[in-house]
Amino acid sequence: MTSPDAAATADDPRTISAWMTFLLAAACGLIAANLYYAQPLAGPIRASLGLSPEATGLIVTLTQIGYGLGLLLIVPLGDLLENRRLILTMIGMAALALIAAGLAPTASAFLAAALLIGLASVAVQIIVPFAAHMAPEAARGQVVGNVMSGLMAGIMLARPVSSFIADILSWRAVFFLSTLVMGLLALVLAKALPQRRPQSALRYGDLLASLGHLALHTPILQRRALYQAALFGAFSLFWTVTPLVLAGPAFSLSQSGIALFALAGAAGTVAAPIAGRLADRGWSRPATAGAMILGASAFLVTHLVPEGSTLSLGLFVAAAILLDFGATVNIVLGQRAIFALGAESRSRLNGLYMATFFAGGAIGSAAGGWAFAHGGWAWASWAGMALPIAALLYWMTERRG
Repeated sequence: MTSPDAAATADDPRTISAWMTFLLAAACGLIAANLYYAQPLAGPIRASLGLSPEATGLIVTLTQIGYGLGLLLIVPLGDLLENRRLILTMIGMAALALIAAGLAPTASAFLAAALLIGLASVAVQIIVPFAAHMAPEAARGQVVGNVMSGLMAGIMLARPVSSFIADILSWRAVFFLSTLVMGLLALVLAKALPQRRPQSALRYGDLLASLGHLALHTPILQRRALYQAALFGAFSLFWTVTPLVLAGPAFSLSQSGIALFALAGAAGTVAAPIAGRLADRGWSRPATAGAMILGASAFLVTHLVPEGSTLSLGLFVAAAILLDFGATVNIVLGQRAIFALGAESRSRLNGLYMATFFAGGAIGSAAGGWAFAHGGWAWASWAGMALPIAALLYWMTERRG
């Protein structure tokens, strides 16, 4: 029996162009960056708006909560509503939330805007399945990998970019400039994106109700989501704790120095296109194990020499690249696997997949902060290493073929 995707490819030999792939990758990166601009600016924002030290963590947490809600409540609409209009609507919401953050006169106003920034930024998780729909089956992993490389680049570059802009101008300028970028992006996408109308008779309530069924009865989704939850938990732990380590007495790096460190770590984003090609060639299983081994090794290399030396700093940079590489490879492998399950439920499957591993990221960040407070980098790094090792043990239970 011919799948709907295969039939579509046979009827229409055209495929997604290099220009469209680049545009979707750039869009994902620019939108995803909105989730992370505030992370290195927590100190200046707290001082400016009078946030208490205890409440400062809400700057990042509320953005993540908003993103999680959007994954479950908005991303599934990609299986119901015309995709181009939905993407443009969410980008418009992101622009409004960003300008509200930049103008926020009080801490509560900023935190409300942070929640909305997270909610609107799920546009990226509507764009990724959109790209998968446009790609032929034989090259779907490659296309998804290329688009995800843009998303991961946005995540990794957001922190250094916001730090540099805040040093030159102010933290508010970061949000104003991103508002302008969202406006320009919406204009380009409105002209470039084709329409895609899903063939679904479901109502919104039925669509949300189906999430539970998909989560409970889709073994590939369950396994791939848990793999990535462990790796993204380690990723989030690393990037939550290492700025504290680098700013501490061992390294005494400035905000700009930490920004350069984050910039070096962005080299791991080259893994996304590689992962897509590996998946298209049927090498997902060994590549998954390799990603987990890289994730665990990243924490191990930081202990090869004592903290504080130039060599130690270089090993932390190497760890950042290894961990980013592993997490990026695994997310693309997972998306390639779940997108192969069928076009009619791609957005819902992607929403569940992303929500699961973002929950893992939130747990990793929280665990890392607690571990660092009680045992420094030693405790935090062992906790980070345990996550990909646990995923590797789970991987060993996967049936071959």
